[in-house]
Amino acid sequence: MDLTLTPIATLHNNLPEKFGLPRQSGLVNTLRSRIVFAPGFRHAEALRGLEGYTHLWLIWHFSDNNSDGWSPTVRPPRLGGNKRMGVFATRSPFRPNPIGLSCVRIEAILRSTPDGPVIEVSGADLKDGTPIFDIKPYLPHTDAHPEAVGGFAEAVKDHALEVVVPEAFRQTADDTYFTLLKELLAQDPRPSYQQDPDRTYGLQLLPYEIKFQVKNNTAVVTDMQKI
Repeated sequence: MDLTLTPIATLHNNLPEKFGLPRQSGLVNTLRSRIVFAPGFRHAEALRGLEGYTHLWLIWHFSDNNSDGWSPTVRPPRLGGNKRMGVFATRSPFRPNPIGLSCVRIEAILRSTPDGPVIEVSGADLKDGTPIFDIKPYLPHTDAHPEAVGGFAEAVKDHALEVVVPEAFRQTADDTYFTLLKELLAQDPRPSYQQDPDRTYGLQLLPYEIKFQVKNNTAVVTDMQKI
């Protein structure tokens, strides 16, 4: 049976590319995003009662997944990019159906804007322009499972980089920008198999493109250019 899904909204933030996105939702809560509804779904009454919740589930489209077909195994980047695991044991974007699931925190519900009702959220792991298929409230009494076991992901969940922003760049943007930048870089956006200390990486965090290198588990910002 064929199924057609219609995006109801689009998520917007300052991360226009996949590289640099948090690896999971809830890891970088300083990242703010806006959910803007498509014209046919701009009904304030559709948000009635949402103010009673703190978190949402977003069901969304892996819009950058352009692969043909699917594979029963994938190479998780956190395992070095060489070890294969079953696709259903991972959160890889390369799936039979390119659908993502993320939990985000509600920061504000704006019922009347030039774009209709807008939901401001934090902690998303979606890039700017991601289509949203559905929004559901997070229910702590059923959705939270403190006893749950995290499989092989537990072994790498605490990996983080130290981040150094030279003083020469500190006047380029405000403290809020650099706090977010440091949290994104601390997540180590590199594929795990890339360990060349002389390699320079580029990350777009609007309005700047950031260049950085990683040496001895430390990410050092080497350049900032306004886009």
